[in-house]
Amino acid sequence: MGKVFTMGFLKKVGLLIACVLLLIFICNLIIESGAKGKTFSSLNTVPKNRVGLVLGTAKKLVGGQPNPYYSNRIKATVELFNSHKIDFVLVSGDNETIYYNEPNTIKKDLIEQGIPKERIYLDYAGFRTLDSMVRANVVFGLDSVTVISQKFHNERAIYIANQKGLHAIGYNAQGIPGKGGFKVQIREYFARVKVFIDLLLKTEPKFYGNTIEIK
Repeated sequence: MGKVFTMGFLKKVGLLIACVLLLIFICNLIIESGAKGKTFSSLNTVPKNRVGLVLGTAKKLVGGQPNPYYSNRIKATVELFNSHKIDFVLVSGDNETIYYNEPNTIKKDLIEQGIPKERIYLDYAGFRTLDSMVRANVVFGLDSVTVISQKFHNERAIYIANQKGLHAIGYNAQGIPGKGGFKVQIREYFARVKVFIDLLLKTEPKFYGNTIEIK
């Protein structure tokens, strides 16, 4: 009796795991398909957009080491601006506490790399990718934008943007190959499932606020 119960329980657990993996696979496939042909890794092929939207991340890792995702996004943004593929930069990131301010940190580094401060606009309420994309459209009045992040992140941002009425393409900052990027890639799969949960629940950004014209 106990053996039969155990076998039945294991089958149910196995079926549940299979369903979860199938859900992750389907969500991943939909987002990849939705962003197909909309991300670019070459300056020669990326179309020009008036505004580039760089998605924020921490400058330092938990252990205090430099975050290569951060530095590569800075590099990609400067490349786009210097190649006249964008005229303005919108920095969207987390500013939830006085001790952690992604937009100001990124702005400072972009200015040090030669981008004029008057060409940089800050979105302090980009707490999530969803917030960043919706606010770019609603608060900053953008109809189209070039998202600047790693390819996997760009794909998710583009899908969200297109679902929310914002035409977006992505310029891919260099990723982190191998073991260094494995945890981030795993986390990305679950973030893609969350995209569809948010769409189903019609999740809104945490804040909106007054409109800001980029000019």
